[in-house]
Amino acid sequence: MNFKVIDEKNSTVQGFALVRSCDKKTSKNGSFYLDMILSDSDGEINAKVWDYKGDEAAMPLVNTVILVRGVITTYNNAPQMRIDRYRQSEERDGINMADFVPSAAYSAEDMLRKVHSYIDSFQDEDLRKLCNVVVADYGEKMSVWPAAYKLHHAIRGGLLLHTLSIMKLADAVSALYVSVDRDLLLCGALLHDIAKLSEFNVSAAGLVESYTVRGTLVGHLVGGAMLVEHYAKKLNLNADTVMLVQHMLASHHGEPEYGAAVRPQFLEAEILSQLDLMDANIYEINAALGSIAPGEFTSRMWSLQDRKFYHHGRKKVSTDVNF
Repeated sequence: MNFKVIDEKNSTVQGFALVRSCDKKTSKNGSFYLDMILSDSDGEINAKVWDYKGDEAAMPLVNTVILVRGVITTYNNAPQMRIDRYRQSEERDGINMADFVPSAAYSAEDMLRKVHSYIDSFQDEDLRKLCNVVVADYGEKMSVWPAAYKLHHAIRGGLLLHTLSIMKLADAVSALYVSVDRDLLLCGALLHDIAKLSEFNVSAAGLVESYTVRGTLVGHLVGGAMLVEHYAKKLNLNADTVMLVQHMLASHHGEPEYGAAVRPQFLEAEILSQLDLMDANIYEINAALGSIAPGEFTSRMWSLQDRKFYHHGRKKVSTDVNF
């Protein structure tokens, strides 16, 4: 934890930390205390506020950053912090959430700039209009949103990172296979997960807290197709082109058992589905390999047919991509 020593005599430290959990409990002597998990980019620590006399309204809010002061000791062979004072962070503190939660390695500005460069290269005016309007309305939100609850790109800014990764893959595939409609494929790549913005309840920290009612009942595949319909009417876009984009969004999970409303039924739809799966799998494998040493196997990964993956050590493991 990135705490600073402010009183060497009493071993007192102080610093900002994200509240991952906070529960009010009763000690053996009948007094109340707060049991918390705090974290930052360096790791996490269990923390206690003993003899807590406040009510639940005064408790630190989960997924917010607080300033804490206290002493770090050892309990059951693990570090534990006794908090003497704390307060919620304020605007004047200049908090950057990327310092406290797993986040995309690239700035939102850089990623959005790259997205716009792809859109600007479109030859199809309708697809360019559609993508520009959607990014204008949702780009800022995409910059914070994670791409998943627990699996691939479940990090702050993960949705934009995943989206841009697939756009770059789509651009490369289009350059290799001359029969691929580049504009259509890149449009599908940009919009395929756009309805995740209404599928998740996301905390101020940029992590998913739960699914929304709409996310549970409609989902992001059908929701994405509906969103495209809304903008198509607003912009008076070509109906046949719009239908192709909607099919790509509705089918990009490939199979009905994986959430697809229909299976992909034209070339660009099939490619998008494969690229989406590939990017998700590569991220999950690298994330799992990052927690083990060369020569070891990961735990079984249920999202990848319950397979274990071997860390061969020939390359440095990273979830970063090269834009």
